[in-house]
Amino acid sequence: MEKISVYGASGHAKVIIDILHSNGNAISYVFDDNPAIEQILDYEVVHQPTTDKVMQNFIIIGVGNNRIRKEIAVLIKGKYASFISHSSAIISPSAKIGKGTVVMANASVNAEAVVGEHCIINTGAVVEHEAILKDFVHISPNASIAGNVQIDEGTQIGLGASVIQNINIGKWATVGAGAVVINDVPNYATVVGNPGKIIKFNKIYEAK
Repeated sequence: MEKISVYGASGHAKVIIDILHSNGNAISYVFDDNPAIEQILDYEVVHQPTTDKVMQNFIIIGVGNNRIRKEIAVLIKGKYASFISHSSAIISPSAKIGKGTVVMANASVNAEAVVGEHCIINTGAVVEHEAILKDFVHISPNASIAGNVQIDEGTQIGLGASVIQNINIGKWATVGAGAVVINDVPNYATVVGNPGKIIKFNKIYEAK
């Protein structure tokens, strides 16, 4: 098992720590920029994440916000861990999942799905066959992504949302909780409702 450090000390990081425990992974350090956070679960929080002591370990980013997660990935040039998954997750042998991605409890990633780097497949989410998720995508708890869907970088699919088959969703879009997406979604759009309708366009700073 890899020794892994977790960057971030929020509630999302707590879930990642639980996942690492479920697989018997050793956690080397938990670190965060906020000096007010001194401890998370049973771990002391380190506040100098660029030190050699920390950077020699594999890293998982424990931050739920897609934009901030990308900024950290750009800033911290560490050795990012291969994807981690909870022991109860179901992942097809033919699926491909990028480094730094987290697959949480009871989630499913099915045949020939492709998931990029630093993504979150949250608790109970389903990513069906041949779906393609680009980097920094977050599929929220109990959301369902049908077969042959493509979701571009940084997009958030909300709690319990459903995306029907063969849909394309652009980059840095937001699909609201419980929405049902039956049409393609352009870049930066926010979609809510059943059927899903665009209500606005996001203004997103994209880290380079």
